[in-house]
Amino acid sequence: MSVVVIGANHRTAPLDLLEKMALDADRLPKYLDALRDREHVSEAVIVSTCNRTEIYVVAEQFHGAYRDVRDLVSDLTYLPPDEFTDHLDVAWDIDAVEHLFRVASGLDSVVMGEHEILGQVRTAWDRARELGAAGPTLNLLFRHAIETGKRARTETAIARSVTSVSQAAVVMAADRLGSLAGRHVVVLGAGDMGRGMVHLLAEVEPASLTVVNRNEVRAAEIASLVAGRSAPMTALDAELRGADVLFTATASSTPILGPDEVARVMTERNGKPLLVVDIAVPRDVEPAVAELPGVELLDMDDIRAFCEAGLAERRREVPAVEAIVDAELGRWADRYSSREVAPVVAEIHRRAEEIRAGELGRYAAKLSSLDPAEREAVEALTRGIVAKLLHTPTVRLKDAAGSPRGERLTRSLRDLFELE
Repeated sequence: MSVVVIGANHRTAPLDLLEKMALDADRLPKYLDALRDREHVSEAVIVSTCNRTEIYVVAEQFHGAYRDVRDLVSDLTYLPPDEFTDHLDVAWDIDAVEHLFRVASGLDSVVMGEHEILGQVRTAWDRARELGAAGPTLNLLFRHAIETGKRARTETAIARSVTSVSQAAVVMAADRLGSLAGRHVVVLGAGDMGRGMVHLLAEVEPASLTVVNRNEVRAAEIASLVAGRSAPMTALDAELRGADVLFTATASSTPILGPDEVARVMTERNGKPLLVVDIAVPRDVEPAVAELPGVELLDMDDIRAFCEAGLAERRREVPAVEAIVDAELGRWADRYSSREVAPVVAEIHRRAEEIRAGELGRYAAKLSSLDPAEREAVEALTRGIVAKLLHTPTVRLKDAAGSPRGERLTRSLRDLFELE
């Protein structure tokens, strides 16, 4: 069985395609059930964030698994395969393991070294375990990936400075406006990204900080943590009339603000400009809003460009993080090999010893005249023959463990030695 990852991320797909491929977190149980119902998939974990939609599966046949996942993505997103297949990032076996380790370590993020992705990987794994979609192989893999991500952040400086999309959004807005101190700020969305921005914004001492969300209880809870205000979605227009900056990070699958709604608000602001920072994927604000007079609209493409300019320090840490990833890949290979190979090797040796002992038993009468020393010599001779016969198959199996060749050898040995 092989680990396969198939998905799209900020490196392989443009923002408008990532929006279309984003999966609704509330429907995750349905998605995982649909994956497990596919012919070539036995385990699955879906990592879906604002910058990636990646599906990790365990499969016996790569091409079959690829078709299963590709077709499912097409079914869920209503996109024809030819619209997104050229933008898929695909890896299998050790390359898939390395990809996940790099993701967990922050090497593959929009904001290099970001801390949010590690929590998102853990959450994806937790949900898959709760729903019974992650089995022995992916449980071992994701546990090791989280260990790798923690090492990267504690043993290197990869997570220093701007280390999350939420933080980048706040820093970028402050850069645009000179400062957020004394500004009137509205945050639309009370999920992890929204919560992250609210905590960061409270530190810059804005004149006011209002959290708007469909779930008013959640909005009030987050606002209370930073002595801010909360407001229902119905009050969004009123809140925007006096705002200097709007941050949006909801999980809505469709835009919340279009040019008509924002234009109506702008007519009541007496020419006061409005900065909008939209870090949601799919986007909360329609791109056409950027064309309105007095409105500056920033989205994930702008976040990427902004972060690119401040990467020099964290890039110096890349070799150290990559060394950790390489070391953990070696540890993974050892753990995976032991897990896959040890039972087969033990069973082969048990079966061989069973045959050896049986044959000695059949000749017990003929060997009865041997003295203890001679009997021990016969025992040593037969054990030595068995050990030498099994040495090469055992070594070859251990060397090939974790690869398609190893799987073929395992199946062959099970068949040849009639193992369960």
